[in-house]
Amino acid sequence: MPAESQVGAVTVFGGTGFLGRAIVGRLIADGITVRAAVRHPDDAFAGERPKGAGKVQPVYADVRDETSVGLALKGSDAAVNAVGLYVEHGAVNFEAVHEFGALNVAHQCAVLGVARLVHVSGIGADMRSESGYVQARAKGELLVSDVFPDATVLRPSVMFGPEDRFLNALAQIARRTPVLPLFGKGGTRLQPVYVGDVANAVRRALAMPDAPGKVYELGGPDVYTYRELVELVLRRAELRRWLLPVPFAAWRILAALAALLSEPPLTRAQVTLMKHDNLVAERALSLKDLGVEATALEAILPEYAF
Repeated sequence: MPAESQVGAVTVFGGTGFLGRAIVGRLIADGITVRAAVRHPDDAFAGERPKGAGKVQPVYADVRDETSVGLALKGSDAAVNAVGLYVEHGAVNFEAVHEFGALNVAHQCAVLGVARLVHVSGIGADMRSESGYVQARAKGELLVSDVFPDATVLRPSVMFGPEDRFLNALAQIARRTPVLPLFGKGGTRLQPVYVGDVANAVRRALAMPDAPGKVYELGGPDVYTYRELVELVLRRAELRRWLLPVPFAAWRILAALAALLSEPPLTRAQVTLMKHDNLVAERALSLKDLGVEATALEAILPEYAF
């Protein structure tokens, strides 16, 4: 069996995001030097920096600007693109970030001879989707594989962790209203994955000799309906609320109205995503193939502050 690849320095694009912070922490715990490539490096890790044998250096990069991407990559053995955009703001849109931004990272990795690239996408990436977000994710994967065929693509399901914006948002809404609206009847099936497991998957993808060029779908050990997840949050927060089924047609209207706000609490992309199950495909490579044991949601829920 070939020896695992050794990396000494990794550039993590989106290194201060929810997933990015977990990846940075995982890498420096192994003594790896990390460049956290972000648009606002002066504000990066304003609080406590990740601890470990490695070092973290915030550097400027905007994935829409290929020159800045190249500068952030210089001297690195590997790169991770963990940039995620869920709400569009003018020129900062899905096409610019998930398509051309992903292409810029992959192209500069190829030009500079970076040995490994891990590209984080999402389960359900599909060129035929009615969602611009999902389409952009799929196009980004194709663009990356075209210029860097050995890129490892990771497709996580919805991620959870004590600082997530998913379960925490549900708890915040529940504390403000006696009624919690459901997407449809709440029957959409999800396979939430622990953010720490995704970070471990990134680490393994950078090390395993047979990971380059492969696609892995990352989900947790359990499948829940959306209603079941809401009920889990309510029990953890010790709240009793009325769950109200709301047709998707009504959600689309609400999302269209919310789009008029500067910080919309709901987007069309989110509504579209919630119409379809978000599960690891039956024959897909998964966390297990990366040597990562999936963590149960119930094991992490006690760490949440709600």
